[in-house]
Amino acid sequence: MSGFLDNCHWPRCECIELGDKRNLVVSVLSGVMFFAGWWFVIDAAAMYPDGDKFNHAFQTPGVILTVAFFMINSVSNGQIRGEAYTTGCIGQTGARVWLFLGFLLAFGALIAASWILFGFYVVGSNFYLSKDVKPDWPGIAVFLQNALIFFSAFVFKFGRTEDLWG
Repeated sequence: MSGFLDNCHWPRCECIELGDKRNLVVSVLSGVMFFAGWWFVIDAAAMYPDGDKFNHAFQTPGVILTVAFFMINSVSNGQIRGEAYTTGCIGQTGARVWLFLGFLLAFGALIAASWILFGFYVVGSNFYLSKDVKPDWPGIAVFLQNALIFFSAFVFKFGRTEDLWG
C-alpha cells in the first residue's frame, strides 16, 4: 500500500524549471519574507510608540521565531538523516533534538502571535463598549511578522538542495 503512487508521474512544466538557480531563488524568497515580516512590526512600533495601543512586549514572539529560524536552519538535512561526513559537535541525535526544539519554538511563537491578534485586538477591542478604540494594525502586524518568518524558515530549510555540485 505504501508504494501505490510510485508509477504516477505528472508532466514536467519546462517554463518553471529552476535548475541551477533553485538555491538562489529560494534564498531570495526566504530573505524577502523575513525582511517583510520584520518591516511590518517595525512599522507598527513606529506608528504606535505608546504602550496603550501597541504593547511592545508583543514583539517577543517575533524574536523567539527569529531564534527558531536560526535553530531550524543551522543543521543540515544530511545531519538529520545521518548522511553527513562528520557527526558535528552534537551528533545525529543531538541534531534531531535541536531541530525539534526549533520547530517547537516556531510553532509556539506562531500560536502566541495568533493569541495576541485575536485575544487583544479582535476580541479584546470592544468597539461598542469602549470609547477609546484600539487599532487593529499592531495585532495584524505581529501576526504577519510571525507568519512570514515562520514560512521563511520552512522555505529556506526545505526549498534548497544540499548537493555539492548543484
